[in-house]
Amino acid sequence: MLYELQLPKPWAEDSEQKLVNDAIEQCVLGDKLGIDYAWSVEHHFLEEYSHCSASEVFLSAIAARTEHIKVGFGIRQVISNYNHPARTAEAVGMLDLVSNGRAQFGIGEGATRLELGGFGIQAKRKRAMSLEASREIADMMVMEPYPGYECEDWSLPCRNVLPKPIQKPHPPMWMACTNRDTIKVAARNGLGVLAFSFLDPEEAKTWSKVYYDIIKSDECVPLGHNVNPNIAMVSAFSLHDDHEEASRRGEDGFRFFEYAIGALVTDDVYPGRSQLWEKFEERKLRRARGEEVKDTAYGGGEVNPNRSMTRSPGIGTPAEFREHMQGFADAGVDQVIFLQQGGNNKHEHICESLEKFRSDVYDEFAEGREEREAQKAEELAPYIEAALARRETRAPLKDNEIDVVLASRPKAG
Repeated sequence: MLYELQLPKPWAEDSEQKLVNDAIEQCVLGDKLGIDYAWSVEHHFLEEYSHCSASEVFLSAIAARTEHIKVGFGIRQVISNYNHPARTAEAVGMLDLVSNGRAQFGIGEGATRLELGGFGIQAKRKRAMSLEASREIADMMVMEPYPGYECEDWSLPCRNVLPKPIQKPHPPMWMACTNRDTIKVAARNGLGVLAFSFLDPEEAKTWSKVYYDIIKSDECVPLGHNVNPNIAMVSAFSLHDDHEEASRRGEDGFRFFEYAIGALVTDDVYPGRSQLWEKFEERKLRRARGEEVKDTAYGGGEVNPNRSMTRSPGIGTPAEFREHMQGFADAGVDQVIFLQQGGNNKHEHICESLEKFRSDVYDEFAEGREEREAQKAEELAPYIEAALARRETRAPLKDNEIDVVLASRPKAG
């Protein structure tokens, strides 16, 4: 499950509190039903689109009330302007402790002018800044002490960064991906893929082949201290025995997700005066009148304005969703992430969809999963071993190499 914590206007005084509490309840239910992951974004200043700026707090609340579900930064903004790398290493380590080893660490860089401009980040440098910081964060979670680092954007002297995570060498690392180019970057760095583009199974098959071909090649040099060979694909999600009812409950929320992030990238924005839901509704009315309206989806291309209101993959009956899931499975996708909390989708409808998934879909894909994953791990083991051997890993410091932090002394006289 993926949480942006979307909150279209108009807002009531308790809107944010209800939104967060409902999302936590959904994750508690998901844990009971056997859902494997709860992912949470980190975004800043994106009114209506995402009110999830302190994801470590949100994920910790989920961890405290669940037993099995993995809790994932999907993603953590790792550039030092957002979060100093040491603070990210500490947050990931603490989340792993409070969740008893269930933390997942997705890395990202931000895409909107509201975020990048708000924190003074140059868009052309954000990818390099993100990867550099992530490499050092991985070392901070592993090394005792961390030897220190200095670059153009941040510095840290030799320190032992605490707490250390339960999972060794550190929690699995993932990367947000929106196109084939970022898929290649993730593979070259041995990172799992969090794919935030909405693909049909044929295109997903292409992404999967590109990814795993690189994982098995000499191009793969892990950014962290392990390789996480996995592709997770985001999908719309709304289930009901009646297709039209599933669409009525879930289509608007999914389309708002598509519209809103594109608008935040391409349109002028007045902080504190957002009109995302209002403009989204206006576009619906214009389309209903037969006007051509172009929206930009997350990751680039245009949202198709002419598609049927009942045809978003992932929204429909359990039988339709089984077919949708099987298409991804056949394409080599490892995980499907439900985009259920979007727009004004109702809490009770989300819970009903999760229950419907558990009763009518889950068993078909859960059966034999352990054997499939063991087979995959065995097949990839020699490639992962070779990739880790290519990583230039710093040797631990010897005692005589550790700089002493001198105690303060009273001034003479």
